[in-house]
Amino acid sequence: MPDQGIGVWSYGLYLPQRVMTAQEISEATKGVWSEDAVKNKLGILQKRIPGEDDGTQEMAVRAAKDALTRGNVDPLSIDLILCIGEEWKEYPLTTSALYVQGQIGADNAWGIDVQNRCCTTCSAIKIAKDMMTADEEINCVMIVGGYRNGDFVDYTDKDMSMMYNLGAGAGALILRKGMDRNLVLGTHIMGDGSLARDAGVEIGGICRPFTPENVEEGYRSLRLMDAAHMKARLNEVSVANWYRCIDESLRKSGGLTRADIGYLAILHFKRSQHEAMVAELGLTPEQTVYLEEYGHIGQIDQILSLALGLEQGRIQDGTVVTMIAAGIGYVWASSCIRWGQAK
Repeated sequence: MPDQGIGVWSYGLYLPQRVMTAQEISEATKGVWSEDAVKNKLGILQKRIPGEDDGTQEMAVRAAKDALTRGNVDPLSIDLILCIGEEWKEYPLTTSALYVQGQIGADNAWGIDVQNRCCTTCSAIKIAKDMMTADEEINCVMIVGGYRNGDFVDYTDKDMSMMYNLGAGAGALILRKGMDRNLVLGTHIMGDGSLARDAGVEIGGICRPFTPENVEEGYRSLRLMDAAHMKARLNEVSVANWYRCIDESLRKSGGLTRADIGYLAILHFKRSQHEAMVAELGLTPEQTVYLEEYGHIGQIDQILSLALGLEQGRIQDGTVVTMIAAGIGYVWASSCIRWGQAK
């Protein structure tokens, strides 16, 4: 099937005003992590946390409206909404995509909630492109969602230091068929189901339902349920899987290589890991943004990094933007976009 010029028409963000500082994170760990270690090892100067009205779905609506405004997009032109918002939301079993549809007046759109944890943006980019390519009636897709899984973090759980960075916010991308700029290229995704239940919210589901005795614990029960296996398995496969996703997404983007990466839209993780990956890919610190002022906002990180890269002039016409992500489950992903006017 010929290339139909599927590109990014607009993007949007919503970031809460409240922050949690490195000092406050240190205090929440009861001093197990010093403020200096939070800053320099975990790479968190501060992170965004939700305010009183920052529900997952409401934040998504705000990001969606921002994307409509930035791109001067008529909501009636949207054919499909893929909601990448988390399952932790205002009301369980409500469909977030349809809540957004109703709130923004996208009356011609239908919607689906998709979930791949912190890989969901990359997964949704692939789903949107594939659906637009396959279906002549889908010409414009909004990818949108909110995130506030940091609500479940127990800072006294030493195994959870990898998730002390979890923050809050929302992001949106609008993809359109027939574009001659900001073209979506290749995506590659990998999964490892052996890690499917190594991490998650342990209390409040069917296996361990809420009881009067465990409610308070349940709302702080995002944890490593098999820490030893998860850490051993990730040490074995994670780095290799990440680089394979990057290399394959580039190959699927018309035979590109690492030398073609112009900007890395990377999720937030500890400082040493970030610096090692940037160096391994032959990039400079100016070819990415380290999200030390924001924390890890799950699948919103890639949209946030794209926005910051544009605002700071790190992304120019012709820049190949490589988005990378990983999500508990376990999933690794990379998506490429060539920003600016198509040649």
